[in-house]
Amino acid sequence: MSASSSNSNLIGFAANNSNDFTKALPYGATVITTPESTAFDRGVRPVLQIVLPDKAEAILGFRADPELQGRIEALAAKSTEGQLTAEERAEYEGYVRANKFVAILQRQARQMVGTKS
Repeated sequence: MSASSSNSNLIGFAANNSNDFTKALPYGATVITTPESTAFDRGVRPVLQIVLPDKAEAILGFRADPELQGRIEALAAKSTEGQLTAEERAEYEGYVRANKFVAILQRQARQMVGTKS
């Protein structure tokens, strides 16, 4: 998959917003931009421009391993059904936060790869 065709790939999940974990999106779904994610993206961009140039391709190719993907999918299904325990909800929220961070890294990496000549 090319960088341009993976424009909206995720590590395996996302939530429609940070307060609603019952509507998980599957792997490869579109990242929904929120004011929070935009601000975070803007805030970390200078640091990412230092770190990413040598690792952009690796970041673009990153995917959750099958075991992690399965766990996320199981939590997403339980969340959709309203069956998460407090501990599972906390775990799922952690994955959502991680996903947002990876999505930002991948977006920045795509921009860097797109600007290389």
